[in-house]
Amino acid sequence: MITINNLKKQFGETVACDMPQLTIGKGEIIGLVGNNGAGKTTLFRMLLDLLKPDEGTITYTFDATTSGQPPITVNPAEDEAWKQYTGAYIDEGFLIDFLTPDEYFQFVAKISGITDTDERLSRYARLAGEELFGQKKLIRNLSAGNKQKVGIIAALFADPQLVILDEPFNFLDPTSQNVLKQELTAYHERTGATLLISSHNLQHTADISSRIVVEEHGRVVMDGAERHEIEAYFQV
Repeated sequence: MITINNLKKQFGETVACDMPQLTIGKGEIIGLVGNNGAGKTTLFRMLLDLLKPDEGTITYTFDATTSGQPPITVNPAEDEAWKQYTGAYIDEGFLIDFLTPDEYFQFVAKISGITDTDERLSRYARLAGEELFGQKKLIRNLSAGNKQKVGIIAALFADPQLVILDEPFNFLDPTSQNVLKQELTAYHERTGATLLISSHNLQHTADISSRIVVEEHGRVVMDGAERHEIEAYFQV
């Protein structure tokens, strides 16, 4: 699904990413864990072609949308075909804040060629609660938690093969955090998609991930370790 080779990014003297090799298989749920400044968001921005690496390559392989066709392999820096297979939410910059949530979801549906909008949105009614669907409040006037929910729902809306979420549990209350874990697990079971989820919260990440990658100063320091090993790593 994703192959990273010799990926490097620096900001001045600060190493934000230095990954000789990382492979993520189809259908894995990867939990990317690290302290502040570990480079998680930098990696995600390069995966989404929002930030150019200084060196190295990223390669995606997706199943073709047409039955019987061979898989599609692309470099996101060279070919935009990856976008139709990918859903992501990094921060509020992904939203159109002068729309209501309903208007935003209709916009996402239109550019994605989706016609069963209401049916798809109904899957996420528990996560949305009573404050998103059918409301007139603009996204810019929502709470941070509700903005987060809008972005996550939009990322999952078109059933992408690859989902990238940066700190999705931020700003959510405890109930919404638990609902989100259930929604992500159900999404994976229904679609078989690959999920990349970064978080400071090891417990939430470990609860849903099939594999945990620990990043520090832009480098992978643990990959696929057991939960107790990772907890021990972060012990002060």
